[in-house]
Amino acid sequence: MAEIKIEKKKPIWPWIALVLILGAVIYYIYFTDHETSSESTTQTETSTSAQ
Repeated sequence: MAEIKIEKKKPIWPWIALVLILGAVIYYIYFTDHETSSESTTQTETSTSAQ
């Protein structure tokens, strides 16, 4: 008789957790960067229009 090797399924939840964490980090960096740029642009526009 031939032996049949059965492999256990590898868990997928660590990959899902990794993707969620990376997504959160990218989201945080992206929106933090743009808030700083927006404020600088707004201040510059306000000061030039006031003169």
